[in-house]
Amino acid sequence: MSTSTKSASPPGVQDPPAPPPPPRPSARVTWRRALRRDWQLYSLALLPLLFFLVFRYLPMLGNVIAFRRFEPGGSMFGEQWVGLRYVEMFLSDPTFWQVFRNTLWLGGLTLVFCFPIPIVLALLLNEVRRRALKRFVQSVSYLPHFLSIVIVAGITLQMLATDGPVNHVLGWFGHDEIRFIQEPEWFRTIYVGSEIWQTAGWGTILYLAALTTIDEDLYEAARIDGAGRWRQTWHVTLPGIRPTMITLLILNVGTFMAVGFEKVLLLYNPLTYQSSDVISTYVYRTGVESNSFSYAAAIGLFEAVIGLVLITSANQLSRRTVGTSLW
Repeated sequence: MSTSTKSASPPGVQDPPAPPPPPRPSARVTWRRALRRDWQLYSLALLPLLFFLVFRYLPMLGNVIAFRRFEPGGSMFGEQWVGLRYVEMFLSDPTFWQVFRNTLWLGGLTLVFCFPIPIVLALLLNEVRRRALKRFVQSVSYLPHFLSIVIVAGITLQMLATDGPVNHVLGWFGHDEIRFIQEPEWFRTIYVGSEIWQTAGWGTILYLAALTTIDEDLYEAARIDGAGRWRQTWHVTLPGIRPTMITLLILNVGTFMAVGFEKVLLLYNPLTYQSSDVISTYVYRTGVESNSFSYAAAIGLFEAVIGLVLITSANQLSRRTVGTSLW
């Protein structure tokens, strides 16, 4: 019989302490090692980082002219401090508040209609079993995304002109011509409709990709439990793509105030200012056309602060309610 060679310590004598674990490499060493190993991959991010630095972060320095008097030809950062003078000016300007309401209307309508439609379209395409039909519908719905905003606005103006196809169809049914482009009450419908046409198909790509990650065993279990297609969609499909939905919703809320400047600028005219003029176009006219750069910078900074508050609040609310957030 062999006995253990490990002897116990005598009574009253403690075992020697265990040796300390080997020191972990510092984060700086690990980062340098990863950069040296994968420098080719990191170099691919150089151009995007330069783009954001030059066109996103450096222009933030110009926000200082919202609190300084800027004169063309003078200092790039203004001549003298004026404090909150320009902020008080636009807060007491009735035109600004009309523009602010228009921005809320267009941003709200765009969010309400343009956010859920890609989800519905993706769910419908997911049910199509004929691959040829599915690819055809995808190609047709994706195509408007690749058209420039100028072309989309031009098509919209031509379709809705007084002698355009829409008015011709209305004439066949005995209806009088409608001046869609000159009537303020039609602008929001035109804008939101063109946004749906241009973005709905492209927005389905992320949802279709998310649908492919759902485990097929969940659908099989739902069918065994007697769930139909509607219950499978409600209890399996929608929860499966919920993280994608929440992420895109937070991003859309963050751009709530930044209603499409280019499309509004191309579609509106002085006759529709009362319903079509938004903050971005008002800033353009105030700063570029009227040379009131400090006043325009103050309005733009106000818009940016509201957007930051919206995206931060939406992220916090999503984290507390559904447990999914962007950061």
